[in-house]
Amino acid sequence: MKPLETEPRHGPRQDRATGGCGLAASPYAKIQRPRTRGESRRPLLLLALVADTSLSFKVPLSPAESLHVVIAGEGDPVVLIPGLFGSAYGFRNLAPLLVQAGHETIVIEPLGIGSSSRPERADYSLMAQADRVAAAMDSLGLSETVVVAHSAGGSLALRLAYRRPELVRALVSIEGGPTETLTTPEFRRAMRLAPWIKIFGGIKLIRWKIRGMLIASSGDASWVTDDVVRGYTDDAAKNLDGTLKAYLAMARVRERERLAPHLGEIACAVRLMIGTAQHDGDVGPQEVVLLGRTLHSFAVDTVAGAGHFLHEEQPRAVVAAVARASAGDPVAPGGVHSERVTGRAHRRAPSP
Repeated sequence: MKPLETEPRHGPRQDRATGGCGLAASPYAKIQRPRTRGESRRPLLLLALVADTSLSFKVPLSPAESLHVVIAGEGDPVVLIPGLFGSAYGFRNLAPLLVQAGHETIVIEPLGIGSSSRPERADYSLMAQADRVAAAMDSLGLSETVVVAHSAGGSLALRLAYRRPELVRALVSIEGGPTETLTTPEFRRAMRLAPWIKIFGGIKLIRWKIRGMLIASSGDASWVTDDVVRGYTDDAAKNLDGTLKAYLAMARVRERERLAPHLGEIACAVRLMIGTAQHDGDVGPQEVVLLGRTLHSFAVDTVAGAGHFLHEEQPRAVVAAVARASAGDPVAPGGVHSERVTGRAHRRAPSP
């Protein structure tokens, strides 16, 4: 096997693609054994990273599938997983604060999201996406990490936690409940018009729709500027045809396995962050009740005045949640109400 390339902004070599479990192995696989807490940094990252630089590359999983990864900082690793309309760009404010707090941040963009590849005929189910993220973490030698996931990324991360428990030490889900589908009914209806998007405005239409979605989903929408809207849509603009085809595939996907029956298998602590402002995309009360009844360790942080994009509106509240998740500490700072629920005891509570 050829030596690893470690220069920033260059992706890993893509000349190997064999493996099991339906996913081809990355050329990084098995080069570094998973790191446990307290071990020295992985040699690849030690050579490539310092606190004020980042490494951006793609991890190939098969000839048609690769995940974009952005790494920065040094310290206890935190894996960041964006939602359907997110990307590494969406963590541009949160990641530096986590680095300042002594963490190494690893953004893993799922297939079809951000700068990851957009194959038209891929399996975009949440289970398949969780397995791909696990394969990328294996390639990077990660284990026992704190995982921070936003929106639909939270449901992906819950699947990751029960399917690969050795990878997840704690989970912070930002407005992400135990959803059973990647896309919403509204998204699926919108995709019926996909063939007309290029005719009626193309990327300008998409940016207009994304702006409206970001504003409607926020408690304080002052962060939604023209530059931010461009940042959220730049990857789609680079390959509009590929993006629309991937979205159509996502709208058609059917999950092979439901999440709810497996929630009780999740061993790590789960912390759900919810904004109190009225907004689109919030986690429903029934989903919160389900998590409380089934998870072994579950806490809810409600952040006053915030909406769906907590990491944009109040990134420091997320940093504090990561600190509490890392330490197993339910105590929340001012402005954040935290309620800790132990799953086994709460499971016997009557329905509200």
